[in-house]
Amino acid sequence: MAARLAVAFLAVSSAFLAVSGQKFNAIFSFGDSMSDTGNLCVNGPPAGLTLTQPPYGETFFGRATCRCSDGRLVVDFLAEKFGLPLLKPSKQGGSDFKQGANMAIIGATTMDSGFFQSLGIGDKIWNNGPLNTQIQWFQQLMPSICGSTQACKSYLSKSLFVLGEFGGNDYNAQIFGGYTPEQASGQSGTIVDAIGKGVEQLISLGAMYVVVPGVLPVGCFPIYLTLYQTSNAGDYDQYGCLKRFNALSANHNSLLQSKVSSLQAKYPGARIMYADFYSHVYDMVKSPGSYGFSTNLRACCGAGGGKYNYQNGARCGMSGAYACSNPSSSLSWDGIHLTEAAYKKIADGWVSGAYCHPAISA
Repeated sequence: MAARLAVAFLAVSSAFLAVSGQKFNAIFSFGDSMSDTGNLCVNGPPAGLTLTQPPYGETFFGRATCRCSDGRLVVDFLAEKFGLPLLKPSKQGGSDFKQGANMAIIGATTMDSGFFQSLGIGDKIWNNGPLNTQIQWFQQLMPSICGSTQACKSYLSKSLFVLGEFGGNDYNAQIFGGYTPEQASGQSGTIVDAIGKGVEQLISLGAMYVVVPGVLPVGCFPIYLTLYQTSNAGDYDQYGCLKRFNALSANHNSLLQSKVSSLQAKYPGARIMYADFYSHVYDMVKSPGSYGFSTNLRACCGAGGGKYNYQNGARCGMSGAYACSNPSSSLSWDGIHLTEAAYKKIADGWVSGAYCHPAISA
């Protein structure tokens, strides 16, 4: 009888694993405002930061949580999919990080502040933790997560690492600092090389499963569409996105895919995955209805109405701004970040492999 029960249990367990995919010890996340679950706010919300105000967080948490969305982010959905708790911010003292930690912080860049100073735009970033600093934060947590170096190698080999996206703020700093998209694109090789070094650092610590997301089609985002709108129809693609800004993102992603391919060849024992943020979000822009969206280029939360519902002086969370009645019908939450509904679809695409190569689930 006991043997039969054991066999039945193993069959159920195998079936569960087949459905849920790879089972991980933990998830460790790095990145910027697309991924931060509270690091920027652990010592209290910074003055003037609108994302600590309603209606941020209203859809799932019922309050602002320092996430740049109306609810959960991609990394939250990944944690749920693999039966892990939502990731705590790594800067949250006294926490148990054995099942995961989030090093991501709003405003983060790939490159250190010296890079931006060399371009004459040091004043355009508030560098709260570039990529290499976030990896240092993780290394400081490692003894409490997994103990000795050897024990960590074993533990981390069965954990999922999500490295980014990184790059978005590196380009924002340049664009908002007066660089053209074409000039900013000239720095893409340097930025991608730094991301590649980050992947190798994590592998040297024991990581075997690393997701490396590309950047998004920012030419379709309300903030860019508002700030850089032109009267020349030729500047826009057939879906209403600014071609020059999407070309910047596409060039970055092309270089990053090549970098990931070379790392896959260099580390055949690891599973290094390119997550295609760009294609998935661009598909949502092209065919919003097939994703359940009734609007694609217009911010759900903002002010001013108009084509994009975005004003720098009345951003989401500021006086005069308000959220649409049904955020799940919108792709863009605040003109800069996406809605929970969009992030859930992105997470699904990464796990299934539709927009992640190879898929997170083996």
